[in-house]
Amino acid sequence: MRDYDEVTAFLGEWGPFQRLIFFLLSASIIPNGFNGMSAVFLTATPEHRCRVPDSANLSSAWRNHSAPLRLQDGRPVPHNCRRYRLEALANFSALGLEPGRDVDLETLQQEGCLDGWEFSRDVYLSTIVTEWNLVCDDDWKAPLTVSLFFVGVLIGSFISGQLSDRFGRKNVLFVTMAMQTGFSFLQIFSKNFEMFAVLFVLVGMGQISNYVAAFVLGTEILGKSIRIIFSTLGVCIFYAIGYMLLPLFGYFIRDWRTLLLALTLPGLLCAVLWWFIPESPRWLISQGRFKEAEVIIHKAAKINGIVAPSAIFEPSELQDLSSQKPQSHSILDLLRTRNIRMVTIMSIILWMTIAVGYFGLSLDTPNLHGDVYVNCFLSAVVEVPAYVLAWLLLRHLPRRYSMATALFLGGSVLLFVQLVPPDLYYLSTILVMVGKFGVTAAFSMVYVYTAELYPTVVRNMGVGISSMASRLGSILSPYFIYLGAYDRFLPYILMGSLTILTAILTLFLPESFGIPLPDTIDQMLRVKGIKYRQTPRMLKDDEESPTVFKSTVF
Repeated sequence: MRDYDEVTAFLGEWGPFQRLIFFLLSASIIPNGFNGMSAVFLTATPEHRCRVPDSANLSSAWRNHSAPLRLQDGRPVPHNCRRYRLEALANFSALGLEPGRDVDLETLQQEGCLDGWEFSRDVYLSTIVTEWNLVCDDDWKAPLTVSLFFVGVLIGSFISGQLSDRFGRKNVLFVTMAMQTGFSFLQIFSKNFEMFAVLFVLVGMGQISNYVAAFVLGTEILGKSIRIIFSTLGVCIFYAIGYMLLPLFGYFIRDWRTLLLALTLPGLLCAVLWWFIPESPRWLISQGRFKEAEVIIHKAAKINGIVAPSAIFEPSELQDLSSQKPQSHSILDLLRTRNIRMVTIMSIILWMTIAVGYFGLSLDTPNLHGDVYVNCFLSAVVEVPAYVLAWLLLRHLPRRYSMATALFLGGSVLLFVQLVPPDLYYLSTILVMVGKFGVTAAFSMVYVYTAELYPTVVRNMGVGISSMASRLGSILSPYFIYLGAYDRFLPYILMGSLTILTAILTLFLPESFGIPLPDTIDQMLRVKGIKYRQTPRMLKDDEESPTVFKSTVF
């Protein structure tokens, strides 16, 4: 029986039909880029201090000294969450006393921000932080919002595969794009933090689900030679393009509701793609809908200017395809032997650490010195060469050393950030961007590497469990950035140290470059440094490895 690629070989690899599918599916990823990172601006915390009401009878001098000073990065700044008791300040002001000269400020009693806060409008007109006062005792809510978005991504990761297997790639792609766009639009009308956060979970579910559906649809329609380019360059670079558009929107639109509206509207344009993107013929065949699959293949041949055979599938092939039944394997197979247990544990650690680094550095751009919009744009731009480098490394060099080098690069430069003098802030930004470059390259390569380590019988489960670990890492990443409120360098020290330790761990994984993919658990490559009982591994002389491809940021 011929496989699908053999049956459709007459279509060619890179005709007008394949180019159309490649670019339309890649373009459908662009909204994911700016929606996925929109929290950078939506949840930003501007400079703020306790509000002093106009009714308080204070002189301008006492208004300027109403907040006690605290040390931040070695210099005194007004406290964000405390003020001196206004009653006492009003008495001093009425007596004509001057702060610092006539009154020792350190001896004055303090109180909380009883009248709310004043937020700087130099950068943002409004964010959800300024709208609902998510500062001081409630400052944990802003990172929680981002974490809840990634909780939605985690849930979507669980259900997206099952939904597309049952209802079709195309249907799930467009339903979840509508879900992402619709719930983003509803967020504009959020009445409180709780409503915004719940809707953000649903946006995250839709975002990852349409991403996965587009990815699977592309890899199933495109030919062998184009799939790896689609998965490592097409999808990822178009995601980066969307990410680059985010600071452009943010620069011109400083109000969070209007910004969210502007980020939501492009999703409506994706509805037009329904009439140009077909269902996956592979999925139709798996459902026994052979006539529909043949119609799509004939249409593709017509677009490519090729005369297709009248009958694409022979009767005997249809019977064989209909009678195929997949083997049953459970998640416990990932723990069956000592070797696969070690691979699974190491993969989970690897994916989680890379996700913490990638999303942590992406969300940290507002905290860097310099213009927040330029920093966000640079964080997006640096991903493009990282994806290109990852693609080249995957084609020509061993996986272990490529992964370890990228992680060492990313981790080491993050540790150097704390050594940069304060007046060389641009150098700190450069180091952070180099760190983002290394982590992004590793993120792009880890999908392929993990898929090559697991045998065919549990490969999807192995990659799925590892991907789930990355979602957990993304949920934790906002709180790594939150630690920067206590020490500006602490997030970089933690992320850099974890990344370097993970790079060392990667060196103990087996090398899969140029090695036939294992089909069974017994054929798996061995983890370095662990003693095993010798078991013979027999391979057929003509054994070929299937092509493995998967690379994405989410």
